[in-house]
Formats: sequence, C-alpha cells, structure tokens
Amino acid sequence: MNRRRADTVVGVLLGFVLLAGGVLSWRAYQQRRAIEQSMGSMMGSSMGTMHGTDPLWYVVGTLLVAGVIGGVYYAVRGELTDPEMADTTAPVDPVQTSAATATSMDDEASPAMSINPESDPKARVLDLLPDDERRILEPVLNSPGITQIELRDRSEFSKSKVSQTVSSLEERGLLYRERQGRTYRVYPSDDLQNQQT
Repeated sequence: MNRRRADTVVGVLLGFVLLAGGVLSWRAYQQRRAIEQSMGSMMGSSMGTMHGTDPLWYVVGTLLVAGVIGGVYYAVRGELTDPEMADTTAPVDPVQTSAATATSMDDEASPAMSINPESDPKARVLDLLPDDERRILEPVLNSPGITQIELRDRSEFSKSKVSQTVSSLEERGLLYRERQGRTYRVYPSDDLQNQQT
C-alpha cells in the first residue's frame, strides 16, 4: 500500500470518528435538554443528571479515540507503507535511475543490438546518461572548449538548466570548465577524452 493511499484511508477513518462523535454529542445534548425541560424545577437539577450521559463525555471520548487512531497510525506509518512507493515527490538520483534503465534495457536487448563498451566507449557513456545530460555532453565531446552560451543555443535549454546540468556533470567528473570573461568554456574530462580516442 502506498503512503498516499494509507493517509487517505486514515484521514477518512478519522473524519468518520469525529463525525460520529459529533452526532452522538449533539443527540446527548438534545436529550439532556429535553429531560431538563420536562422535569423542570419539580425534581431539581440532581434528577436531570441521572437520565443520560453528559454530552461532554462524548466530546472527550471522540477526541481521545481520534487521537489514539492518529497517534498509532503515525507511529506505524513507515512500516505499513511500501518504502519504494512512499513518496512520488521525493528527489530521484538521475545517475541511479539512468543506470537502472540502461541495465534493464541491456537485459531486454538482443545480443546483436547490445553495445560493446570496448568498441564504442563514447556511445556507452552517453547511453547511460539521461536525455538532458546527453544533450549537454554531446556538443562538449564534439567541440571541446565550447562556451556555455553556445551549449544553451545547441541544447535549447534555459541558461539556468545548462548551468545546473554542467555543474552536475562536472561534479561527477565527466567534464570541467574554465572561466572566460562572463561565461565558461566547457571541456570533456581527461578520462572521457581518452575513452573517446
């Protein structure tokens, strides 16, 4: 069960408990008023308390039950939900995702279409990268020393997207950049360039 579905189920359950408690409290209040009005001042106020439960007990009980359900769910939420499907908004590591995708694609590919890393290392590295990183790295491999401005024009990405992608590739050691005026010149890393030759 994914976390979002479990949250919805528990939320509906808590809503039902609160609604039922509210209805019971209202009925007890109405019943108490009716008894007090019918008994009036003849029996005194002590007689009215003997006929039915005080509505305040329903309110306190409802809040207690809702608190216990919410507390228990919060305590066991991680164990009840599947961690792989827990949160779809969590950041995904593109290296792991692309490597897993490439591995599954290699497993499904026929032997004739599989990529031989020794025969074409450049293609192998590019196949492991996500599309946006590949669109940045290909021009760098084809034109070492390309500026980030030219990369932006060739990849058709925004200035910030190019900068973020280049920084990510630089952190992983696939390329490096040198400052030139108000921009950078981008070069493939030595390892990647040696693999290419």
